Amino acid sequence: MKKGVSFLVTVALMALASSLASAFDPRPLQDTCVAIDEPENAVFVNGKFCKNPNLTVADDFLYQGLNIPGNTANLVGSNVTIINVDVLPGQNTLGISLVRINYAPYGQNPPHIHPRASEILTVLEGTLLVGFVTSNPQNRFISKVLNKGDVFVFPIGLIHFQFNIGHTNAVAIAGLNSQNPGVITIANAVFGSNPPINPDFLARAFQLDKKVVEYLQARF
Repeated sequence: MKKGVSFLVTVALMALASSLASAFDPRPLQDTCVAIDEPENAVFVNGKFCKNPNLTVADDFLYQGLNIPGNTANLVGSNVTIINVDVLPGQNTLGISLVRINYAPYGQNPPHIHPRASEILTVLEGTLLVGFVTSNPQNRFISKVLNKGDVFVFPIGLIHFQFNIGHTNAVAIAGLNSQNPGVITIANAVFGSNPPINPDFLARAFQLDKKVVEYLQARF
């Protein structure tokens, strides 16, 4: 009887581990799977059609222009250049992507989450205040000031941000372990949803005056 129970527990744990593993990008089943828009004679894998491996060329795995600064003349003073499977087809099924983030003086990459990826960020120029908040109920705020050459990790699914606290422009590069990590900017999602969330609900949820919520909804 004990052996039977032990076996069932083992099977249950293995099933749980498998379900958790499948929540992330699956490992590729071939050397390459270059994304292709033409489905004829292609194989559908992981969200993109795969180019015939015998027809792949070097340019399928190349992106040029990451050295070009993004335009930070916007309300938050930052610009994110995303290198994912949509602009670099050779990334398909590899479970990786890259971003370049430019920050104007006192610019920020506002609080957001990546639902499908952890992020590792390194500062190339400038000084950034970065941080993330752990899940309920602790909601611990973990923060650090980063200088050129420093590296920081943001765990998957946690709210995080970067803020340029310097007087000059800043630049960072970040890698994410998904070809499509996704991004949800908290303020935009809550106050800029389409259609809008009921302002009475948001006023109570955030303990704000309803007029403040309506102002924020109009703003976003």
